[in-house]
Amino acid sequence: MRSRGGDPQRRAWNALVPVVAMAAGLLFATSGQTARGTDLRAGDVTQLSQLIEQLGQANDVQAAQLAQLQARVQSLTEAEAGRNGDVAAATAAGDAQEASAGFTPVSGPGVEITLDDAPETGTGTLPPGATLDALVIHQSDVQGVVNALWAAGADGVAVMGQRLVATSAVRCVGNVLLLEGRTYSPPFVITAVGDADTMRERLGQSYEVSLLQQAVDRFGLTYRVQDRSEVDLPAYDGALDLQYASAAG
Repeated sequence: MRSRGGDPQRRAWNALVPVVAMAAGLLFATSGQTARGTDLRAGDVTQLSQLIEQLGQANDVQAAQLAQLQARVQSLTEAEAGRNGDVAAATAAGDAQEASAGFTPVSGPGVEITLDDAPETGTGTLPPGATLDALVIHQSDVQGVVNALWAAGADGVAVMGQRLVATSAVRCVGNVLLLEGRTYSPPFVITAVGDADTMRERLGQSYEVSLLQQAVDRFGLTYRVQDRSEVDLPAYDGALDLQYASAAG
């Protein structure tokens, strides 16, 4: 027979149940408030996508501010050059190097190269012997094409309309291209001004491009080179400072 008060262990358990229930309710409410109808497991991916979008928007704003400041600097430099012979001489020397440095627009005959991932099969299956990694354009593919164009003596090269210079870096995250603070999805279009025959020859000699060509033949990726009678490349307008290197000596 138990007393009216019951077993001490049972009384302790009865007192603990409401506490546990309140804690569980608080946990569910917090999760619901945090998720707001979304999948909490996808948080890192969502935050990364939003971060890239935010940085892209910030980059656009800063690019507009940079253009205004560059115009202001140019105006002040021209005014000072009219009064100071040393400034005028230095300005003339700098202007003479602008074309080779990529700071002026360039136009002329050249080539247009298109790179794209393999098309979907429609059945959701991969081609025989293929992996997902083998079906997309990689950073090494884009860089290999660009290096071959430079080696061919191209007067100017651009990727997705963005002019490249000596300090430009081509990076890919998955199959997304990162260039000058902007993101691009395939197909990737590379344009170059120069002798089309020489550039085609260099592309054919490139080891990196030969690896790409093998993937094209096996899995259907796109690698298309077209001659263009007129290619218009904009001037480079990005940052010039080196972040991880300095001039020798």
